[in-house]
Amino acid sequence: MSYLLDTDICSAHLKRPAGLTSRFVQHSGRLAVSVLTVGELLTWARRRGAPARRLEGIEALLSEVDSLVVSEKVAEVFGELRAAQLDAGTPTPTADLWIAATAVAHGLTLVTHNTRDYHSITGLNLADWLID
Repeated sequence: MSYLLDTDICSAHLKRPAGLTSRFVQHSGRLAVSVLTVGELLTWARRRGAPARRLEGIEALLSEVDSLVVSEKVAEVFGELRAAQLDAGTPTPTADLWIAATAVAHGLTLVTHNTRDYHSITGLNLADWLID
């Protein structure tokens, strides 16, 4: 099984909680992030007052995982999921839905601590490495 890492899991990993670090090592070679997560992490690193080591940590993390772009297939899944959610009156925040669509399109399990925003997405497998 391969995994798509949500932004909150990446930032937790950069802070190095012992249990999470072992998960990254255990699943090495089977980890990916969405380019949306890359953008969110780089925003966090470039905020005023952010320590330089934060950007260095992000660069090191990105060298260890695959980055997945928003392809036409991902956009198609996003459109299907978004339409269904709007019809049901249960929309997921847009950036989160793009990340979820990336996981679904690539058949990946999304690793996040923010399961509340993702629980209603059809076809999405979730894991929370901070409590599992």
